[in-house]
Amino acid sequence: MNYKIAVASGKGGTGKTTVAVNLFYTVRDIFKEKIQLIDCDVEEPNVNIFTKGTLCQEKSVSIKIPVINKETCKYCGTCADYCAYNALLFVKTIPHIAVLEDLCHGCGACLYACNVNNVITEKEKVLGKISEFQVNDISKLIEGRIDVGVAIVLPVIKAAKNEADKNGIVIYDAPPGTSCPVLETIYDSDYVVLVTEPTPFGVNDLRIMVETVKKIGTKMGVVINRAGLGSNEVYEYLAKEKIEILMEIPYDKQIAEIYSKGDIIINKLPWVKDKHIELFNKIISCVEQ
Repeated sequence: MNYKIAVASGKGGTGKTTVAVNLFYTVRDIFKEKIQLIDCDVEEPNVNIFTKGTLCQEKSVSIKIPVINKETCKYCGTCADYCAYNALLFVKTIPHIAVLEDLCHGCGACLYACNVNNVITEKEKVLGKISEFQVNDISKLIEGRIDVGVAIVLPVIKAAKNEADKNGIVIYDAPPGTSCPVLETIYDSDYVVLVTEPTPFGVNDLRIMVETVKKIGTKMGVVINRAGLGSNEVYEYLAKEKIEILMEIPYDKQIAEIYSKGDIIINKLPWVKDKHIELFNKIISCVEQ
């Protein structure tokens, strides 16, 4: 099977990583399929706490940012006009121009815009790194991690996804929210699992996430974590939207204790394993329709 499954949520703390990790072990141990888990939450990756794989290799991720020669610059401001990210500070009256490196996306528009030879050159700026961990002979974890203070995350997410093999099941553990990093993670998925909780905040953010996935056009279903807590609003919303509930995880102290120790829930609770087996079967059934 060669499928890409994204696990996402409209907010943090809903259990997204818990579902992704336990689905990873279900596919590997129960279905015996080749599986790769890509931790795309590059600002706070934590999947390796649970997988405890062996580090195989690391690669740095960088972009090219401009360097302006102020002695030959004509201070026309064309480069600043071309910059879509406002990463060039230009003041004509002084005159003054500066590169705001934290805002630069390395797109090269300024280099294209400048019509004076050798005024703008480029240098490498390291954003973070990609780490590959072998978990066993048919499974591995690929982790993206940005350096402290770095604000540009998309190149690191792209690099992490590009490291995945083309064969086998791939699970993307997406960042929380509905911003650009989430879209970069899920846009090429065959199926998106949305994890939510039956609380007002959970339902509100689920609505936003559902509309986002609809625009992409990817098949999706919902996992309700901490079921039994809160109201029925999430069930009413999903029924209205005709979105399938893939799995419910009850609000259970035993599950919280296992998670807090960094253990795998399906290895400790057989009934949770059964739920994840059913979850995977539903996903594959929907993808193959």
